[in-house]
Amino acid sequence: MRIARYARPGTDPAYGLVELVDDGGDHPDTVATLTGDPLAGPVNLTGERHPLAEVRLLAPVIPRSKIVGVGRNYAAHAAELGNTVDANPLVFLKPNTSVIGPDDPIIKPVETDDLQFEGELAVVIGRICRLVPVDRVAEVIFGYTVANDVTARDVQKTDKQWTRAKGWDSFCPLGPWIVSHLSLDEAAALDVTTTLDGEVKQHGSTADMVHSIPELVSYISGFTTLLPGDVILTGTPAGVARMVPGQRVSIEIGSIGALSNPIVDGTQTLGYGDEESPAGQ
Repeated sequence: MRIARYARPGTDPAYGLVELVDDGGDHPDTVATLTGDPLAGPVNLTGERHPLAEVRLLAPVIPRSKIVGVGRNYAAHAAELGNTVDANPLVFLKPNTSVIGPDDPIIKPVETDDLQFEGELAVVIGRICRLVPVDRVAEVIFGYTVANDVTARDVQKTDKQWTRAKGWDSFCPLGPWIVSHLSLDEAAALDVTTTLDGEVKQHGSTADMVHSIPELVSYISGFTTLLPGDVILTGTPAGVARMVPGQRVSIEIGSIGALSNPIVDGTQTLGYGDEESPAGQ
């Protein structure tokens, strides 16, 4: 299944099941509305259905608790930045206020001159869990989505830690939906491609991860309780590069979909107290 979160003019956000043309079903390119949030409890179909072209897709999940990032989980990416691969996963946290959805703008802060993309597979947790054994990780995964671990690379270097460099509002685009039908083996062999204004910048495979999805979930759950809706970013392939206002970055992961966002200048966006600010969908 593909679970989307969407909005229509004059209505509150809702969750729904997405059916695409490639599925060969009776309702191609539509979303069927659910009664609630499938990450919060049981849901049913309402009978309401809308063409995808007539809804606005939002971030498919707003983590109630946390986003856990994993650094240097592709050897080639670690090497391109002059780093080595650690024996244990290198983890960090991103605030849930960094989440935006498809087509929402990534805001370049005035504090950075080196804003970079990092296309990644994201794991969405489906149940409360702690100390999960590697062989039981499949039981706690709700599904997968596409992520962009946006990073202010110069700030990351000068701060000597990663919180600010990866935590600004709009620095965690997620979407276009959550795919819940992939097995661990399937998720471990997905193509990841990032383009900037249509030019391919990253092209890798989740098969190249240093630490596998089960290893990551088990390791992270060893020091923190994972909650439904928590998101784990599994690392990025080689090819990260600078992006500037006026460009558009797109990340496509096989069997899941594509996530695309424009980059805008932070000096031109609304600030404190402005309800129309593009961050925080």
